[in-house]
Amino acid sequence: MKGAFHRFLRIELAPPRYLSLPTAGIDISASGIKVASLKERSHGLELGAFGEESLPAGAIVGGEITDSAAVVAALSAIAKKHGVTTANITLPEARSYLFEADVPGNTPAQWRTAVEQHLDEYVPLPPAEVIFDAVPVLRMPESTHLAGVGVARRAVDLALSVFDEAGIRVRSVEGEMFGVPRALLPHGNMETVLIIDIGRTTTKLVIVVHRIPIFATTLDVGGQALTTAVQKYFNVSEEEAKKVKAERGLVASDDNAEYLAAMLSTVSVIREEIVKRLEYWQSRAVAGSPHEAVTRAILVGGNATLRGLPEYLETSLKIPVELGDVFTNLAKRDDWLPPIDYMESLAYATAIGLALREYVP
Repeated sequence: MKGAFHRFLRIELAPPRYLSLPTAGIDISASGIKVASLKERSHGLELGAFGEESLPAGAIVGGEITDSAAVVAALSAIAKKHGVTTANITLPEARSYLFEADVPGNTPAQWRTAVEQHLDEYVPLPPAEVIFDAVPVLRMPESTHLAGVGVARRAVDLALSVFDEAGIRVRSVEGEMFGVPRALLPHGNMETVLIIDIGRTTTKLVIVVHRIPIFATTLDVGGQALTTAVQKYFNVSEEEAKKVKAERGLVASDDNAEYLAAMLSTVSVIREEIVKRLEYWQSRAVAGSPHEAVTRAILVGGNATLRGLPEYLETSLKIPVELGDVFTNLAKRDDWLPPIDYMESLAYATAIGLALREYVP
């Protein structure tokens, strides 16, 4: 009841728009920049503005901005089209280092001091060149198990400078792997879950505990490899190959045995890499610790919607595999209709998770 009353005050007695600072989530990757912002209604949160601006090849290489002018131009277009003035942003996962640490104490000040003293053990960069943050995963009587992320200071400084040039105020900078579980898992969720984020050129694997990432890795193969396999098999354009891939997926039929073989030769590479990492985790899982066994896998990303993919992966992973719902922490679907197609929405998990930072821990 208290939460509903506070929501009423924020909505009905909200300050004029020119005084408010709506915060969008902006996700930067090598292929483009995605933005999402939320609207607060009496029945809960709804997706407001959303969109994507592509980036030219080479604008971001190895997770680092190499063509500032191109990124500024894309951000400026987003700011103009969607009225974005303030944003929570993420840096590409390739430029951040996830770590775990057992530290004495139970307060943020004690954690930071303990991490700073051993930062060179967690992040392979000189401590003076690192910006880090950490959150508690498991609290014990006199110590705390943390999950943290360290980022090269120059990468953050460069990102802040391009946003500043584009006229967008940055409210927070967050590791990419922290935004996705905030969108996919309900607040208070205590599971250990594997998130499989299949993008255009990469596949990211993140194991989260209590909605906090404690393991992450990136595979250098994504949905584009599957599109290329279809192109070669049918000798068609990339656009035609995407249509064929969407229609046929990985579902067997009487007339697509050769096509399916071509697809499986590529998707099996992704599957085997996921199996390898999951088996390693499961073999070392300990109940009641931060490393409990993974109970299910969630598929997300712009290339996660391949027909038959959840069933294909489930057979090898031996845990349930399902498509994600990026609107999990928004208003109930009975009260609103998302302005974006479900399949397309899976590409916006990070951006929506960043926008949710203002509302959901």
